[in-house]
Amino acid sequence: MRSGPFAAVTLWWGGRSGLQAAILALVLLGGFLLGSNTLANMERFGITPGFAFLGRPAGFEIGEALLDYRPQDNYALALLVGLLNTVKVALAGCLIATVLGVLLGVARLSGNALLSGLVQGYVELVRSTPLLLQLFFWSATFQALPSPRQALNPLPGVFLCNRGIQLPAFADGRAGGSLLAAIGLALALALAGTALRRRLGWRDVPSAAMVATAVCGLPLTLLLSSGVPLQVEVPELAGFNFSGGTTVSPEFSALLVGLVVNAAAMIAEIVRSGIQAVPAGQWEAARALGLPRRRIMRLVVLPQAMRVIVPLLTSSYLNLTKNSSLAVAIGFPDLVSVINTSANQTGQVLETMAIMMGAYLTLNLAVSAAMNLYNRQLAVRGWR
Repeated sequence: MRSGPFAAVTLWWGGRSGLQAAILALVLLGGFLLGSNTLANMERFGITPGFAFLGRPAGFEIGEALLDYRPQDNYALALLVGLLNTVKVALAGCLIATVLGVLLGVARLSGNALLSGLVQGYVELVRSTPLLLQLFFWSATFQALPSPRQALNPLPGVFLCNRGIQLPAFADGRAGGSLLAAIGLALALALAGTALRRRLGWRDVPSAAMVATAVCGLPLTLLLSSGVPLQVEVPELAGFNFSGGTTVSPEFSALLVGLVVNAAAMIAEIVRSGIQAVPAGQWEAARALGLPRRRIMRLVVLPQAMRVIVPLLTSSYLNLTKNSSLAVAIGFPDLVSVINTSANQTGQVLETMAIMMGAYLTLNLAVSAAMNLYNRQLAVRGWR
């Protein structure tokens, strides 16, 4: 083995250094030619490379926005609105798909042959058809709902029609935002309290009670002390449309349902395989102690199954986040839709594609980091 100042470089570079250097030179030359050609074409069409276009007025509307956005605002705000729409559907999708997938995974192992067979048929149907086709199906289903005058009323105050899902909402828009912020703060405090309980050994304080108190009590206390009115408006039919409450658009509903149904099938299989990975002797030992099935699942099986489930669950969350980019096919203004419009209007295709790649890369790395952190804690302490 070589020694001296170049030993580390030689070890990293490996053998056949001449061939590798030639390949690297060809790759760099190809990149240089491609870049030069791209810059020449951009100059020919009068397009200036760079991200200065982000400060120019966008000039197009966005159907759904979590921020106050108008066409006179710049492209940077338009892209942020699209990104927030993507984050909104990804967060809601991961949360609902997890709950639905766990229930389906447990039902798949039920001793009831009819229930187990129905779940198996659902999983096979969803996994064997393209997600894009499923999104078209749900979009057509929501578009085929009756008009507002003949709207379906499955629950008090909830209406389904071809203009979306009408739901009760706070009369003052600040109350909803304040409630969400308070719930997020309460959850953070509850998690911190649970961690302290474990570390300090407060065994006489039930963790579930701490979480329930923080989640339900603290947001209400903060809202009542802030003076924001808590009056709830129920949607009512007025003429040809509903007034009051809030509306979930058909596009968002179709996208969310499609993503949840697709991801829940995958998560159900992950949960089923995780539970089956627990040795049968664990079940038998728990039954010998006289534990009922529900306590066996909660205290014995799931703590061991979660170590198998969580890494695979991370992949499902990443897939759901990336699959939300198919929203452009059914007209929901997510990040890809806003990026496409911006690229068509400005001609800054490379810059907008770079922004989109960076946004999805950041989202997925954030999801991976959070799940890896949870997985490490799970491996050290176990799940309760």
